[in-house]
Amino acid sequence: MRKVAAVICNYNKKDYVAECIQSVTESVFQDFDIIAVDNASTDGSAECIRTRFGEKVKMLVNEENLGGSGGFNRGIRYALEQGYEYIWCLDNDVLVDENALGELYIFLEEHPEVGMAGSKVYHMEKPDYVQQFGIDIVWEEYCCEAKYSGQREDGSMPEVVYSDAVAACSVLVRASVIREIGMLPEENFLYWDDTEWGLRCNLAGYKVASLGSSKILHSMGAKKEAVNTFPLYYAWRNWIRFFMKYTPKEKREDMCTAFLEGLFDVVYNDLYLGEENRTRTVMYAYDDAIHGRMGKAEEYKIFPVIHSEEKLIKLLKGKNAVKIYANGQEEQAEEFAEKLREMGRRTGDCFLPRILEGKPLSGEDSFTMAKDIFSLDDFRLSTWYVDKEGRILSSEEDVFLVINREYSRKTFVFSQKGLFMSFTDKIF
Repeated sequence: MRKVAAVICNYNKKDYVAECIQSVTESVFQDFDIIAVDNASTDGSAECIRTRFGEKVKMLVNEENLGGSGGFNRGIRYALEQGYEYIWCLDNDVLVDENALGELYIFLEEHPEVGMAGSKVYHMEKPDYVQQFGIDIVWEEYCCEAKYSGQREDGSMPEVVYSDAVAACSVLVRASVIREIGMLPEENFLYWDDTEWGLRCNLAGYKVASLGSSKILHSMGAKKEAVNTFPLYYAWRNWIRFFMKYTPKEKREDMCTAFLEGLFDVVYNDLYLGEENRTRTVMYAYDDAIHGRMGKAEEYKIFPVIHSEEKLIKLLKGKNAVKIYANGQEEQAEEFAEKLREMGRRTGDCFLPRILEGKPLSGEDSFTMAKDIFSLDDFRLSTWYVDKEGRILSSEEDVFLVINREYSRKTFVFSQKGLFMSFTDKIF
């Protein structure tokens, strides 16, 4: 019987998962079996794995997509039944260093106080930069922080980092600990499952570690909201649910206020930008979180992502030369100018943006960069303000929305807080 079961969860990433498995097979430490769980992929992933790796990989194929947590749990459950001592969870879009598993195994063998150990994760697209090296829960701000995220590898980071959790893209867990704390929270479907798993491990009295000597590359492509609001829904629902569940009673009012303010900011911002679909999904996520509707979301709660450019197109109608005043935001001005050029290529217009210093002249059509239109106190509309989020202040209606934002936020929080708190206290 081998010591480790490497469990890889896959959904519609045929090329990625094949390369992931290949990298695992090239590990120096070889006391493991590979279990690939396919979440009812439609791209031929299961067939590809069987053809390329044959009996080297135990295939478990789900009849439906059970999400990341459900997919992992199918493999974890099988591994526990078979009697493996350790379970190595891997995302399908990682490449592992040849010593990644061996280093994790040796560390857990030598440190019985540690329940799970994760790898040091680097960006696939920028391998010199750390994606995360452990995860801490920031209770005061009701969020999580990926430690050392975005830092360039310079050899100065500690060799071992202890934290609240580690990402399930590469984590080795003792089977005995899983039997004690349970598997991943399957009701999450996607996101925040590994954070809760790590917290449960800590609460049970075991440490959660990350090792600098265990290195992997991880692609972030799956995390990008490019096509629809699918990831947005799970990120918000499970984020809210996590802090509903684990925030101490004496802090719940503050937690509810913080989330409601955050929800309002997202909704108000997206409505201002004309991205109503994001607003709908976020509000569905909030409603499901407080009512305890978990698992896979119904299809009617997920919408296409539509980035509206209607306001900008109207402002540019009939114009070629476009004046942009940097207003101390030179990088932002360059990005906005490139956006106009790119939009012109798509629409067949020839926009010629020119970046200027100083202040715009009265009566001329121009754009002026701003950090945040909601912080402006200039409502003369003598220039069109554009902030770093792409919001444009160009009309009396825009001025009304900006001026009334704070009062609207207070109204939203007041109207929802009692409901939010009552459901939190009732469920938890």
